Amino acid sequence: MVKLSDKEKDALKQINSKLTNLIIVLVLFLGGVRLMLYPPTFLENSSQQIVKEEIDPELIEQGIHVASGLIAAEGYELVNQNCGNCHSYKLVTQNRNTKEGWLETIRWMQETQKLWDLGENEDPLLNYLSTNYGPEETGRRKQLVVTEWYQLN
Repeated sequence: MVKLSDKEKDALKQINSKLTNLIIVLVLFLGGVRLMLYPPTFLENSSQQIVKEEIDPELIEQGIHVASGLIAAEGYELVNQNCGNCHSYKLVTQNRNTKEGWLETIRWMQETQKLWDLGENEDPLLNYLSTNYGPEETGRRKQLVVTEWYQLN
């Protein structure tokens, strides 16, 4: 076995590192050439526009307005007209609030998100939201609110 000096060991490490980098670059280059010559089939399909099935904007099934996912009750048209212009209806349907809570949310959107004045539509809209997306009774207790802390000895 041949003994190498420290200088020769460092030179071999540098050569090994450069060869490793060259192999990585070569593999990436050849992979790119392969993709250009033989693109995978999923790329061909992605260039085609996926056509969504047209949903009747008036369709209601099992009490749900299908196009929006809103509960089809008195006032849902107002939510459909006012809320879906800026965000997904899921943002409405996933939240639960009292009438006062929904009003606070509307005021916040008016102050920070440029929501327009709802005028005479505000009260019917709040009635719909609080009735259909009000707080739910769940099996869990409400979160405890600690008003005063004390030290345990």
